[in-house]
Amino acid sequence: MTATTTDLKITWEKLPDDFILEEQPLQNIDQPLLAAALREILEIAGLILEGTLVAPNLGICATLDNKLVIKAPDLFYARNVQSLSSQEIRRSYTPNLEGEIPAVVMEFLSATSYDEYSNKPTYPPGKWFFYRQVLRVPIYALFEPAAGVLEVYQLDSSGDYQIQQPDLNGRYWIAGIGLFLGVWQGTKAERTGYWLRWWDESGEMLLWGAEMVERERQRADRLAAQLRAAGMEPEA
Repeated sequence: MTATTTDLKITWEKLPDDFILEEQPLQNIDQPLLAAALREILEIAGLILEGTLVAPNLGICATLDNKLVIKAPDLFYARNVQSLSSQEIRRSYTPNLEGEIPAVVMEFLSATSYDEYSNKPTYPPGKWFFYRQVLRVPIYALFEPAAGVLEVYQLDSSGDYQIQQPDLNGRYWIAGIGLFLGVWQGTKAERTGYWLRWWDESGEMLLWGAEMVERERQRADRLAAQLRAAGMEPEA
């Protein structure tokens, strides 16, 4: 599958089975925690259906002028993705060949971040150029966890990323998922700080599994207290 943008020839080819992927250490422990937290909410909410790929740190492939380019965002969400056989393990994802262009790509910035904003067109291209000019991802989200700063860019009709303004609640509508994305401060597991969270159209924050368990426990405690106040002992 081939496309051309300006003078760049883009070919969508699957990663060869014998291709050796470079193993790069994570920049910090926050990245996998943030990605897992976002994915957990989508799974609990029933938004990861058959053909949906929500993947952290998985290489997205494109071949530019016969040179393979692989970028591994901290998280992306794609639909209509071909399923693999039970014997296969997904090592990468090639849009337009295996499924749709990701609806959203996210990068979690570190103190040394640079490539996430790089518009370098020469090989190997910067991430900004790759997501905008090659993949044409509709939404590109950049999150700086230490400061809790979220930037959301949307691809316009001319093919440029335009920074979006949040709504009155400080959240951004992600059309490809059907949820709002925003920043929340608190503790999950061993990490206290800023997190990205999902909200539905009504403004209700979608909960993590542990939060749902705690909410049910509190409801049960309130009900037990009401029964005792009425002179009844709740069942064990």
